[in-house]
Amino acid sequence: MNLTEAAKKSIACLDLTSLNDGDTEDDVKALCAKAQTTHGNTAAVCVWPRFAALAVDLLKDTDIKVAAVANFPDGGSDVDQAVSTTKQIVEAGAHEVDVVFPYRAYLRGDGDIATQLVSATKAACGDHVKLKVIIESGELATEAAIRGASEISLKAGADFIKTSTGKSPISATPEAAKTMLEAIKAHGSGAFKASGGIRDTETAAQYLQIAADVMGEDWINADHFRFGASGVLTNLLAVLDGTSETENNAAY
Repeated sequence: MNLTEAAKKSIACLDLTSLNDGDTEDDVKALCAKAQTTHGNTAAVCVWPRFAALAVDLLKDTDIKVAAVANFPDGGSDVDQAVSTTKQIVEAGAHEVDVVFPYRAYLRGDGDIATQLVSATKAACGDHVKLKVIIESGELATEAAIRGASEISLKAGADFIKTSTGKSPISATPEAAKTMLEAIKAHGSGAFKASGGIRDTETAAQYLQIAADVMGEDWINADHFRFGASGVLTNLLAVLDGTSETENNAAY
């Protein structure tokens, strides 16, 4: 896959994200406008719960999904709080909820609370809202822990498993992506989201190739594969517009 093909596919699979502490309504309006590019719409925008209804309204005439985060970014073990926030997001009309797996509890050996939290938030999503579970792979660190968290999440009802909040020192890695994709394949269903540290088309292309190697080229679409990023869109558009230095250099 060349960079132009990777950029086009990445935009269609991108969750354009703004999760800064100081985000305002104007930031969300700018995000929603940015998601509608000259090379096609992104798959979704991802915002704080308090902005979900605004984003839904701004994007109501598009095919762009609205996602909002619960239990973010701490990944605490308070099931009631995670469920309450999930219900808030659903009531706002959002299409997807990104919840953080209670990875600290899991690393202490408490897999039960992880199952409870994912199951309860999935139930709160109902039949029409997708649940994306952020396992925080950089904090889990080992292949065994990443695989275990992936398996728990999928068995408890996660529609997507996602690498990272983007708030930890180590975000998405190719190794974690491969492990998570293998868990999805073994489970027989589920989708994958690479998030955190993806800032250019070359990196995006690497994750697309990993997914193709594990799941097959035809599997890669917005229903099965997402990127979570705020900064990568500029580079993707530059590649497609022919103004990227990397793309220009690659042509020679």
